[in-house]
Amino acid sequence: MPTLPFVTLKFAISLDGRLATRTGDSQWISSDDSLQLAHQLRAEHDAILVGIGTVLADNPRLNVRRVDGRDPLRVIVDGSLQIAIDANVLRPEAAPRTLIATTTTAAATRIAAIQKSGAEVLLLPNEPHSQRVHLEALLMELHRRSIKSVLVEGGAGIITALLAARLVNRMVVAIAPKIIGQGLEAIGDLGITKLRDALTFISFQTARLGPDMIFDGLLKEQ
Repeated sequence: MPTLPFVTLKFAISLDGRLATRTGDSQWISSDDSLQLAHQLRAEHDAILVGIGTVLADNPRLNVRRVDGRDPLRVIVDGSLQIAIDANVLRPEAAPRTLIATTTTAAATRIAAIQKSGAEVLLLPNEPHSQRVHLEALLMELHRRSIKSVLVEGGAGIITALLAARLVNRMVVAIAPKIIGQGLEAIGDLGITKLRDALTFISFQTARLGPDMIFDGLLKEQ
């Protein structure tokens, strides 16, 4: 297997495993204490990675605010270049530290518009039988650029794809004492039909943080 950055998944869910309600409302499932933990994790990683769905839904800044520390490289996975030119991650103060990962099928006009903002557009192969960015190829390129650690904050599509490809090393999950019912699942289909094939952990710890429970575990290699 090629050398890749250490990948940490960080997300917050309700007690019944939802990232958001069925209308997409997700801010904020977890507590203020858990949000501070998220910013601490950002400061500890070289890059932060999210999918375009998260950018379109939340327009995040993806910087470090609640703790002292440097901002990580922002990596947006956007296979169709749907990102809005006025997105927070493309603002003048953010764009020079923003990388948009897309596929070789991206329109040249959209690439030029994003590059004009000051952000970098990285062209990568797509996953087989899909227009999605090839995530292992992206991680390989990040490692080539001396990115040793990547924090992934969602959304559900990216979380599921990375777990399905066995590209995750660590999971940090804030579990809020809330029940939503029908809503957006944190993790989709991983193609697992037998319990013996479930993803498991080398080690993990749990801790109370405000009203939330934090699960922090190292995944076993499959």
